[in-house]
Amino acid sequence: MRLVDSARKCRFIGGNEVSKLLARRSVVQLGSAGLLGLGLGGRLSTPALAAATKPYKIALSNSYIGNKWRLEMENVFKAALQMEPFKSDVKGTWFNSGNSVSTQSQQLSNLIAQEVDAIIIDAASPTGLNGILHQAVSRGIVVIAFDNLVTAPGVLSVNVSQFDLGKTLAAWLAKQMNGTGNVIMVTGVAGTQVDLDRNKGADSVWAQYPNIKVVNRYTGMWDSSTAERNTAAVLPSLPKIDGIWCQGGTDGVLKAFISAGRTPLPPTAGECENGFRKFMIGYQGQKIKGISIGSPPFMSVVSLELARRILAGQYPKKSIDLPLAIVTDETVKVGETVFPDQPDSFFDDFTDSGPNAIVKLCIEAALSGTPCPGTLNVNLPAA
Repeated sequence: MRLVDSARKCRFIGGNEVSKLLARRSVVQLGSAGLLGLGLGGRLSTPALAAATKPYKIALSNSYIGNKWRLEMENVFKAALQMEPFKSDVKGTWFNSGNSVSTQSQQLSNLIAQEVDAIIIDAASPTGLNGILHQAVSRGIVVIAFDNLVTAPGVLSVNVSQFDLGKTLAAWLAKQMNGTGNVIMVTGVAGTQVDLDRNKGADSVWAQYPNIKVVNRYTGMWDSSTAERNTAAVLPSLPKIDGIWCQGGTDGVLKAFISAGRTPLPPTAGECENGFRKFMIGYQGQKIKGISIGSPPFMSVVSLELARRILAGQYPKKSIDLPLAIVTDETVKVGETVFPDQPDSFFDDFTDSGPNAIVKLCIEAALSGTPCPGTLNVNLPAA
């Protein structure tokens, strides 16, 4: 039996608390509502030795479920839990906090009280959860942040470089524009680390091109419908647009341009929406020059595997950086990086591909959380 960190070795269990502890160990199978409903907290009184044993209790704490990316991210997590080795090794739960720091903090507090073995988190704030996450780490809980990271010491991360992502999109766009012209920036969810880092990456490029002017910067909330609506609202007041830089909802931005008669569409640097990539191969009478890069939804599955292997003593406690997967109008492939039969708002980077793929998932996993056939292999970088 493997002992966890020394900070977690002593659990204080009073006589009348034993039955609650036993119930807690079994109720994890009931799902997120059952876990939170129990509110298993309070002070305990007698020391007891604790160890992480299979099935490991691993929870996903998600700050925001208001766009298709988050739905896919959560769906592939749910699908993974139904596939080996996770089906046997992990009892997983998931929670959404409505983009509220206070709600997510309370959910994390409940998870600490329930003595989960690991928490993977897509955070509502880079700093606002540091206190409660410090408590989790100090109690020996493995905490892994992905997508929107945190600054709490001891928290591991699984992510792409969001700064480099924003910078790469902007550098490609500047080249397409020959270093001159008007750009719009469609940003993400304000206050999140992803939004901050991507914007900083883009701004580092614009600073090198005095003849490129950012004529408007507005949020699309990483959502196609929101991005389309907000673009339609600002377009009448804007001059000719020579380039589009978009964090998310790229297909919605392009549709707003078409509705406003702003065609042909300008070069566009955006995320991995299926509709955006459809425009790269020809869609709605338009074919664009474009570059598509994103944060893959399967980061939740990579985080799950990292937690599982750390708890099993098979991998060191270290963060993982994922490479940027870049698709352009010259490299996009039907059936592999764009799917004409899927909705425009579907995110095409739900799975990795190629001989060195980190993970390969079926499309059903992303659409509905349906498990794929066979064993799910997640190839973490060499330790």
